[in-house]
Amino acid sequence: MYDSVSKSTLSAIKRIAAQGSDLAFADAHAIRKYYKPFDAPTAIRSNFIRDVDKILYCPYFSRYQDKTQVFSLYKNDDITRRWLHVQLVAETARTIGKALGLNLELIHAIALGHDIGHTPFGHAGERLLDKLYNERTGKHFYHNLNSVRVLKDIFPLNLTLQTLDGVLCHNGETESPVYEPEPINDFCEFERILDLYEAGDRSVLSKQPATLEGCVVKIADIIAYLGKDRQDAAKLSSVKEKHFFVTEIGSFNAEIINNLTINIIENSINKPYIKMSDEYFDALSIAKKENYNLIYRSPEKTRIINETLEPMFKKVYEKFYKDLLEGDRSSLIFTHHINYLNSQKLKRETPYGKEEPNKIVADYLSSMTDDYFYDVYKKCFKNSEYKLEYKGYFD
Repeated sequence: MYDSVSKSTLSAIKRIAAQGSDLAFADAHAIRKYYKPFDAPTAIRSNFIRDVDKILYCPYFSRYQDKTQVFSLYKNDDITRRWLHVQLVAETARTIGKALGLNLELIHAIALGHDIGHTPFGHAGERLLDKLYNERTGKHFYHNLNSVRVLKDIFPLNLTLQTLDGVLCHNGETESPVYEPEPINDFCEFERILDLYEAGDRSVLSKQPATLEGCVVKIADIIAYLGKDRQDAAKLSSVKEKHFFVTEIGSFNAEIINNLTINIIENSINKPYIKMSDEYFDALSIAKKENYNLIYRSPEKTRIINETLEPMFKKVYEKFYKDLLEGDRSSLIFTHHINYLNSQKLKRETPYGKEEPNKIVADYLSSMTDDYFYDVYKKCFKNSEYKLEYKGYFD
């Protein structure tokens, strides 16, 4: 069943479209860490349009297209890759944001950049890299934290604080009935939060975005994957859509997107927060748990991660860490990573590669696409017992 917008909300949307909303984040209030004349907004390109362009032309943006969203090791062009996921998040968030009269350019920038630091093999890769990194440094690897690192440090793009904050706080793994902005004042405060985040400080792990636009992207991230992952599972015949409970939000992708979007607009219009009804929040939570039980933690997926992918990640990590310490300039971590980044026309205070070795290894591993990771593994460990088997179009 598809929900529809109430007459009162439709009237409010029309008023907002005609008059604008005071709740939208003003482009003129955007903060950049460094003043650079060519980053100044113009009549043609606002601050956040500049952020969108910077993200689109970031060399790592193209790597979205071969990074797993949920289903790894499939040769199937109809299955969602991370490239499509960020587009779905952007479109869902823009739909909600337009109805609420928010800054669509800021929403677009956050959505396009939110997963740019994600690992190969989706959240499985993220957990494996976090484990390896934490064992050696006591610090944590999180994909959202790493997305900020990509856009702020690996590629010093001088993005606005508001875009970077939305990227950091987007984490769609945690849901809430209400998303109320937690303002942030400057880059000093932001960088303190980044340090606490890497340390695993729980006081900041649940931080809400500083803008309503960031809050919209955060909930849109869940909406974009919840039903689409079910659709992909059905396409691969791993789980049938009929196996999922039918709740207020529906059970398949089109229903879920429509009903959650409308419910959020109904409960958030002209409000200083983003909210869904209690009934819909409960249904969303149930649907997420179903996805975890039936899709994300399936026995076959878990077996491949534990028996094959984890030892492969460990061997690659240890090899490149050793190569760094020994200064082996023929290693891929130099030729394909450090040298590559230093060849980019970017104004850095110091050349890339001066960081702590574990950080560099984590940077390199997280930058890899699925196929590239496997090719690296086969090149470095030609006689390895570990193999990844892709399911082809005709298998």
